[in-house]
Amino acid sequence: MKFSGKVWRYGDNVDTDVIIPARYLNTANMKELAAHAMEDIDPTFAGKVEQGDIIVAGKNFGCGSSREHAPGALKAAGVACVVAESFARIFYRNAINIGLPLIELGEGDININAGDTLVVDLDGGVAENTSTGEKFTVPPLPGFIQDIAKVGGLVEYTKQQLAK
Repeated sequence: MKFSGKVWRYGDNVDTDVIIPARYLNTANMKELAAHAMEDIDPTFAGKVEQGDIIVAGKNFGCGSSREHAPGALKAAGVACVVAESFARIFYRNAINIGLPLIELGEGDININAGDTLVVDLDGGVAENTSTGEKFTVPPLPGFIQDIAKVGGLVEYTKQQLAK
């Protein structure tokens, strides 16, 4: 799997209430939720994010509640993957379930800024910030998690596995 997109950069402890504010959870329609994604931390996000863009964040991305709406809203907004130092465990699992790839880099200096273009090659285990030319290693996702992402989530993956 390979992704290339514009970077949206955020800091540490971006919680699920910031990713999709609770006041919009009167619908399960992910496209409607996508229109409000990240609005409390970045009011321009929903109106400017494009299909294939990438979120890069610090530690503990997706902390807070266990709602599946948070990764679903990001995916519906067009986010191809999220790269962060670390993720909240339940957010990580929910993202896998809906087929949103997450790349956990561990602690360190991530030299990626908002507006940069990032190319992430999960099969090759490398990412390149094409705005700076800097390359870095990304930990590979297990094959079955890549398979889940390729088909759009755990439900579709399970259906395909059962059909075999």
